[in-house]
Amino acid sequence: MIMEIETLKLAKALIAQPSVTPDDHGCQPLLMSRLSALGFNIETMRFGETDNFYARWGNQGPLICFAGHTDVVPAGDESRWNSPPFTPTEREGKLFGRGAADMKSSVAAFITACERLLLQQPDLPLRLAMLITSDEEGDGHDGTKRVVETLKQRGELIDYCIVGEPTAVDTLGDMIKNGRRGSLSGTLRVHGRQGHVAYPHLAANPVHLAAAALAELTAMHWDDGNTYFPPTGFQISNIHAGTGATNVIPGELTVQFNFRFSTESGAENLRQRVHTILDKHNLHYDIDWTLSGQPFLTTAGRLTDVAQKAIKSVCGVDAELSTTGGTSDGRFIKNIARELIELGPVNATIHQIDECVDITALAQLSAIYENMLQQLAWPDACLHK
Repeated sequence: MIMEIETLKLAKALIAQPSVTPDDHGCQPLLMSRLSALGFNIETMRFGETDNFYARWGNQGPLICFAGHTDVVPAGDESRWNSPPFTPTEREGKLFGRGAADMKSSVAAFITACERLLLQQPDLPLRLAMLITSDEEGDGHDGTKRVVETLKQRGELIDYCIVGEPTAVDTLGDMIKNGRRGSLSGTLRVHGRQGHVAYPHLAANPVHLAAAALAELTAMHWDDGNTYFPPTGFQISNIHAGTGATNVIPGELTVQFNFRFSTESGAENLRQRVHTILDKHNLHYDIDWTLSGQPFLTTAGRLTDVAQKAIKSVCGVDAELSTTGGTSDGRFIKNIARELIELGPVNATIHQIDECVDITALAQLSAIYENMLQQLAWPDACLHK
């Protein structure tokens, strides 16, 4: 009962802050005060307009890091919410508010799990860390990425990292992310010659010229994926040409596309294959490429096993390992973390009107995190709910 009350209270306190990215709006000072009371050493790292902190506890044993963010996406039209987005509200067994699922509940559960365990076991044979940013929902340039760069320069490595992203599909614990696909985007501009539709011999329609190449790109089999990743996917997200007039042949076609790619296809390989197809069709074009993140993977092992056992113990659920979904800050942290997973509440309402989380899941999530720390500290201990 105490576990549920404390995690719920802290989640509410965080949700009450309108911390739209990159404005932390006082969330991090609240977290840092509670960690300081536990004996954590706090290092604030502000880059640009982004607040970050890295907290450390302990001097021996493997380093386990909880990672998350205090920023949220905008609430949108607040009149469409059944309760104000930044007024945490309980109804029908759920906690409503922007950030309830993504991911202030996870951050609250991090804190309360550490509080309970350290108060009971002050001689815990682990080192603990917490990496919190206020720029995960934004461009991410000055958030976790910059913190990780700083830690890497100092030679600080993480043994096990748990990112609190909302990963569950139907019920808490049914899915763990043990990796993510890479994201590679391109803006393709195919150049033609503008003219009158009645005189096509005096023009060059880039839509017509590019059609066969685009068809080949959409039909291409990029790879088969592997045990952990689905096959690489290619999707056209935006396409535009013309002036809006029906009697003008456009002079340029712009196509925006994205690859979500597995570890079977590197970003450079995908770029080369796209250029090969476009060149084969003799197009006059240019492409601006953006690599948002490389794919990363933690193969089934110590951390995934600990997480699955903790979920089974607390929730009675058999957790599935998955690499589906979008990108996360895990793509940065994996550069200094030996093993990394993402584990958090149900993601069905994230970024939506009336975002919410089951109230019972708050205590359960905190208990899962605590159970994982116990297993990592005492591998042979008999753990229970």
